[in-house]
Amino acid sequence: MTSIWEPVIGLEVHAQLLTASKMFCGCRAQYLGIPPNSNTCPVCLGLPGTLPVINQVAVELTIRTALALNCEIPEFSKFDRKNYFYPDLPKGYQISQFDLPLSINGCLEFEVEGRVVRAGITRVHLEEDAGTLHHAGEIHNSAFSLVDLNRAGVPLMEIVGEPDLRHPAEAPAYLAALRQTLIYLGVNDGNMEEGSLRCDANISLRRRGTSTLGAKVEVKNMNSFRSIQRALEFELARQTELLEQDQPVAQETRGWSDLEQVTVSQRSKEEAQEYRYFPEPDLPPLVISRAYVEELRAALPELPRAARRRLQERYQLTADQARLIAETAADAAYFEAVVAAGAVPHAAANWQVQNLQALCNAAHVPVSGCRVLPGSLAELVTLVVTEQVSGAVAKEVLAEIFESGARPAEVVASKGLGQVSDTDRLATFIEEALAGNQKAAADYQSGNDRALGSLVGAVMALSKGTANPKLVSQLLRDRLPRS
Repeated sequence: MTSIWEPVIGLEVHAQLLTASKMFCGCRAQYLGIPPNSNTCPVCLGLPGTLPVINQVAVELTIRTALALNCEIPEFSKFDRKNYFYPDLPKGYQISQFDLPLSINGCLEFEVEGRVVRAGITRVHLEEDAGTLHHAGEIHNSAFSLVDLNRAGVPLMEIVGEPDLRHPAEAPAYLAALRQTLIYLGVNDGNMEEGSLRCDANISLRRRGTSTLGAKVEVKNMNSFRSIQRALEFELARQTELLEQDQPVAQETRGWSDLEQVTVSQRSKEEAQEYRYFPEPDLPPLVISRAYVEELRAALPELPRAARRRLQERYQLTADQARLIAETAADAAYFEAVVAAGAVPHAAANWQVQNLQALCNAAHVPVSGCRVLPGSLAELVTLVVTEQVSGAVAKEVLAEIFESGARPAEVVASKGLGQVSDTDRLATFIEEALAGNQKAAADYQSGNDRALGSLVGAVMALSKGTANPKLVSQLLRDRLPRS
C-alpha cells in the first residue's frame, strides 16, 4: 500500500580537493598518519593578525567540477565568514561562500533501478574544512572528545543538491554517480571511510500531490552508501509514524548511529541567518573571466556516462560490460590498451571485469597498477579465443602472471599447458573417463544430456584442464551413440 507521505530528499556533499597545500595557507593538505596538531601554522590556527591567501588550484578544481555538473559560472564571486562556535573551528568562523558562490544551477543525471533520474545542483562552492573531533565512543554518548587541527584549513568543495530525490534508494545512487565524476576529474579520491568525501542528507515529508514541504531534518555521520540509505529509510519511517499520530516533526540535525541503526537528535536545525554571514574582509572578490572558464571547459576529461556510451558503441560491449570497464578512467584506458594490443573486445572485457578484477580486488590493487600488462592480457585472451589454451588453464596462467609479471606464452610453454586437440591423446583420456564413470555414460545414452557434461568434466580433470572441451564433447558423442 502506497503511503500518503512523500519523502523529499536533498544531499549536501563535501569533497576535499586534491591539492598539495591548504586553502588559505602553505601548510600541507595532509592530515592522516601524522601526529595530532603537527601540521598547522598561525593562519590555519586562526591566530590574531594572520591573513589568508587563496589557493588558486582549489578554485580551478572547483570550477572544473561545476562545469562537469552543468553549472553556470558567474563572473563575480566572493568569500564569506560563516560564524559558529565549535571546538574544531579555531577561528570561531569558517571561510566559506554564501550569496555569491563560484557556481550555480547545475544538474546530475544518474541511474537507479533501471531508470535515469535527473537531480538539480543548487551550487558548487569552496570553503575550508574544520579540524577533527575524536570521540570516546559514539558521539551521542561520548564521555569526552579530543581535538586535532591538522585538517583545519584543507580545501573543501561543497556540492549542494536540490531536493529532487524521492526515495532513499536514490540517495546512494546519486552519491555514487557524483563520486565517480569527481574521481574521473581528478579532484577528489572518493574515500568515504577516511572522510575525504562526506555526505549530509536533508529529508522532509509532504502529502503526495502537494508542494508544501514539511519540517526538514538533516542527517549527518554517514560514511558509506549503505548507511546513507539506511539512515534515510529510518527517518522516513520515524517521520511517517509521527505524522500519522498527528505529532510535529522537529526541524533538527540528527546523527546516524551505525552501531544502533538509528538516528539520534544532536541539535536544533540552524537557519542561514544564525550563522551571521558577512563578506570575508581579508580576501578580495574573485572575478572569473569567460576566457578562463572556456579554457577549463575545453580541458575537461571524458566523463563516466560519455565513457560508457562510447565503449558500448565502439566495441559493441553490453551495458554491464561498459559500466564495469568504465568504473574508473584508468580501467577504461587499460581495456582500450588490451584491445589495441590485439584482443577481441568482448572477450577482453569479460577477462578484465571477471577474472583480472577479482585478483586485483583480493590483492587491493587497481587493474591499471597490477603486474598484468595490457599486452599480456591481450596475449592470454587471444590464446583462449584461438583455442590454444582452455578457459580453465587460462585462469591458472592469469594467476601466475598476476604474481610474476611473466608473459602468458612463456608460462604455457614452461608448464606444458597448451590445449590438447590431438584425437589420439584425447581418446586415451576419454577411455579412462568412461571406465570410471560408467553410470554417467549409460545415463547419457539413455537420453540424459546433462550426463555428457559430467563426462567432459572428468576428461578435463584427467588432462589437467588441457583438453579441448569442444572436441572432447564431440568425441564423446561419437563414442556413445544413442539408439
